Amino acid sequence: MANLAKIVYRPVGLVGGVVAGIVAGAIFKRVWKIVDREHDAPDALQAEYSWPKMLLAATLQGAIFAAVKAAIDRGGAKGFERATGEWPGS
Repeated sequence: MANLAKIVYRPVGLVGGVVAGIVAGAIFKRVWKIVDREHDAPDALQAEYSWPKMLLAATLQGAIFAAVKAAIDRGGAKGFERATGEWPGS
């Protein structure tokens, strides 16, 4: 049953990943506006930004995405377990 649960859960996990990316992106934009009121978040290929500023932006973006993705993954797994009685990750 565990293998079947993993297969059935896969589309739920994929949708959750997309949603996590959208939500995390929106949160990051709001956080970055607090960090640097003057500019959008720097991209690694924009030469006008310093290394520290670019690395800070990348670190914040990665941390926010990881936290949001973990929360959405766990919520999706719990919902799947409630609906089917099977945990999708074991």
